Amino acid sequence: MQKRLGIDIDGTVTCPTSLIPFINKSFNLNITLEDLTEYELTECLDLPKEAIYQWFVQTEPLIYKESPIAAGARQVLKKWVKQHELYFISARQNTLLDVTEQWFQKHELDYHHIELIGTHDKVSTAKKHHVDMFFEDKHDNAVAISEELDIPVILFDTPYNRKPAPKQVIRVHHWKEAEQWVDNLFGKTHKNRVGGGD
Repeated sequence: MQKRLGIDIDGTVTCPTSLIPFINKSFNLNITLEDLTEYELTECLDLPKEAIYQWFVQTEPLIYKESPIAAGARQVLKKWVKQHELYFISARQNTLLDVTEQWFQKHELDYHHIELIGTHDKVSTAKKHHVDMFFEDKHDNAVAISEELDIPVILFDTPYNRKPAPKQVIRVHHWKEAEQWVDNLFGKTHKNRVGGGD
């Protein structure tokens, strides 16, 4: 059965370690993903908030351009785009649409829709597009979407999202596990649908 899947980009489709080389180089640090125990960098790094903010605004396009794809994501998404509708919904600013689309082309990922909403509040956008399931790495987003829309949310495990979550928030450790959950919840589908950018 074909479903509409809402999918976050950063830390979900891209590797959650994407920021770390940039942080280490810019601030002369030697952190790893395990050091990022909070989603907000200002809450887990001993650096001035204003410095982090200015750095992120300046570095954001380059980070998005060079972010590695998460392990296993490409194989699963290339299969799903023929079986489901893939709606990528990201907190990135809409001014970053070009670099985002170029990244998808570089990694040979097709999609049905990309929406950069400029805010972490994805509930209204997910509701507007009637998504059947969401994929996320930010804990409070996952909880809000699952509770307000009453849909399952796949939460990709990272050190910064390990708080308790309600039953419909399903924690996974890799894309293969996410694929198994989708198959279990919606059944395997063999309908071919060619996905393309729009």
